[in-house]
Amino acid sequence: MELFTLSVFAFTIPAVIFAGISKGGFGSGVAFASSSILALALDPGVALGLMLPLLMLIDVASLPAYWRKWDWGAAKVLMIGAIPGTLIGALFYAWANADMIRFLIGVVAVAFVLWQGAVTKGLIRLGTQKFGQKTGLVSGVVLGFTSFVSHAGGPAAAIFLLGQGLQKTTYQATTVLVFWAVNFFKSGFYASMGIFTKDTLLMDLALAPFAVLGTYIGIKAHHYMSEKLFFAVTYVALGLTGLRLIWVAVT
Repeated sequence: MELFTLSVFAFTIPAVIFAGISKGGFGSGVAFASSSILALALDPGVALGLMLPLLMLIDVASLPAYWRKWDWGAAKVLMIGAIPGTLIGALFYAWANADMIRFLIGVVAVAFVLWQGAVTKGLIRLGTQKFGQKTGLVSGVVLGFTSFVSHAGGPAAAIFLLGQGLQKTTYQATTVLVFWAVNFFKSGFYASMGIFTKDTLLMDLALAPFAVLGTYIGIKAHHYMSEKLFFAVTYVALGLTGLRLIWVAVT
């Protein structure tokens, strides 16, 4: 698949900027929308391999702004749970075909939008009761699995962290730390399984400035932009993207 075309850049540049804004300023819960969008235009494996180095760059660019502002206890339990989750994700990826990966990415996207709608409507309440370590470990396992196969570990992390009742900046800092560690861990599997290619890595070099730009915008927007507006637009786009991926996979 040819990556260096205007049509591919038309998808990748906005997706990468969005990933930077989301991870840099609004938690990692919806950053996986970028991978979902790219999976519409690229083979899912290519989209995953292309995005991971950029997500790692965004993690590194975000860390200084939130250094030691995280909740280490919550981060640690998620990272421990993510280890077996990542291993399960690697086994699934090795077994699944492209349409199965598309279908899973689509299902995760739609399920997340439905879950967020339930939270907004008050059908699911988070933050009223602090979750324990067992919940954190389970969330970590789900985080590791979904992160490996779709870069969609954010929703699992959000469920646990929102249940901790963390303040906005503490929550953001904790997600930055957790996904820096998880992405670093799974990168070794991506490399050994051939998910990274010469073309995806060259494309990453071209897209790196846009990832940093998005991160800078996100860090600034963390204090000024309306979260309600940001997430409202994101959920609509994510829901439509998820439905499209499911349709492509089953047809």
